Amino acid sequence: MTLFNLLLVAIIQGLTEFLPISSSGHLILLPALTGMADQGQAIDVAVHVGTLGAVILYFWRDVSTGLVGLGRLVRGKVDTPGAFLALCLIVATIPVILAGLVLKLTGLDETMRSAAVIGWTMLLFGLFLYWTDQRGATDRVAEQWTLKHALVMGLWQMVALIPGTSRSGITVSAARLLGYERQDAARLSMLMSIPTILASGILLGAEVAGSADAQLAKDAAIGAAFAFVAALLALTLMMRLLRSVSFTPYVIYRVILGVGLLVWAYS
Repeated sequence: MTLFNLLLVAIIQGLTEFLPISSSGHLILLPALTGMADQGQAIDVAVHVGTLGAVILYFWRDVSTGLVGLGRLVRGKVDTPGAFLALCLIVATIPVILAGLVLKLTGLDETMRSAAVIGWTMLLFGLFLYWTDQRGATDRVAEQWTLKHALVMGLWQMVALIPGTSRSGITVSAARLLGYERQDAARLSMLMSIPTILASGILLGAEVAGSADAQLAKDAAIGAAFAFVAALLALTLMMRLLRSVSFTPYVIYRVILGVGLLVWAYS
């Protein structure tokens, strides 16, 4: 894999992982639109590790609180905000792990990797994001997260297994429907991404652990580093913009891309 292709994959993954525009959809489209060879699962693992590092760093205060709470949760105690946060994140992650395993074992995950599928999901879930963002109330903050809401958002997160849906987009939509403010909806969505990315990274990592070589390890390190930087920049920019701007710019991008993909796929 050339350095240019590697950097392109890493930057696209980093920029799109946390923006509500679907990183998986963009990575699937990249070879189809450019003629590049597929980057392979090892690079997928690496760039996911990079984006995971970015979200952990950005939300380090919440992450450290949850990690301390996880220790208490393991001992059967849910008596601190951190322990409750850890419990909510576990509840929110279980549905997507189970659904992901089913898709992987049945091979359905491969059948959905098409421009037509991504075009429809880009368009329809982009409009859904706009509707929920405009309709949603703003009377809840992240500290009011409940187990019920964690489960609801976790069930919606399963839909993101369809390429082009966007994990962050669909979970933000769910949070807005539940009444969370924009920044808090994004914050909960980003925290949910940590165990989800970790689980997918472990799954992919187990598949490629025995096939790595020195050059692949070097490529993976470069990819992870650039994905980390790109993801941190994208995450910082989005969270700052949400103080004064809605999700509409991302919706416009999704609609334009979705329509263009559908025209291309069916022409």
